[in-house]
Amino acid sequence: MTISRQCSRTACGHPAVATLTYVYAEQTAVLGPLATYAEPHSYDLCTGHAIRLTAPRGWDIVRLDDPDGTPAPPADDLVALAEAVRERGRAGSGRPASPPATVTEVTRRGHLRVLRDG
Repeated sequence: MTISRQCSRTACGHPAVATLTYVYAEQTAVLGPLATYAEPHSYDLCTGHAIRLTAPRGWDIVRLDDPDGTPAPPADDLVALAEAVRERGRAGSGRPASPPATVTEVTRRGHLRVLRDG
């Protein structure tokens, strides 16, 4: 299935390649792969606008692609992560459950955690 949408930026007619989602409670902007479907509180961006993305002062930007050239996770994993972030943004400010005992938390940024399977 090919997703075909245009960039959300005014007067830009280029094809969208990424989806931007804001998590206001965490002051975080998440830029990930193009979402499967358009949502009212997400913004589809073309390559140029995705590269030049800036966030308000004091906010973090989480880019789900790795600029230093290391291989990115499979697209299915990135889409699942982006969808999880969107769901968290809609759900409110409930505290996430602790990871299972076999999982070790490597680092944390706001409500996002990097976990390693033990």
